[in-house]
Amino acid sequence: MPRLIDPSYLAFPLRIGAGGAATSSRRDHVREQIVQVLFTDPGERVFRPEFGAGIRAVVFEPNNSVLEEILRKRLTDSLGDALRGEVDPKSLQVELRREEEKLFAVISYALSTIGQGESYEIALT
Repeated sequence: MPRLIDPSYLAFPLRIGAGGAATSSRRDHVREQIVQVLFTDPGERVFRPEFGAGIRAVVFEPNNSVLEEILRKRLTDSLGDALRGEVDPKSLQVELRREEEKLFAVISYALSTIGQGESYEIALT
């Protein structure tokens, strides 16, 4: 039986296997939510038009400090709204780093009920 601090969630993307719908742990669920926020454009979801950070739109933008500041603000705001209740809002931090022409986001947070610290890194460009 799953514990209250680590319930099962439907996996993203939704997959159906022999035993039914695939599930994720709480830790994986939060990472899956982060991916959804990053790759969803604002206005894409009809009933949640404010949802999403829309990072696909910045792929061809110049990789400079102005882009980094805009992305940091956009990611922090979007993730803060989407992860409310799952992640301690005071612990959410978004850091961007450049390696040559690539831009990476390092998203750090603590799961709200248990305070377990997590970090997730993803290439943005």
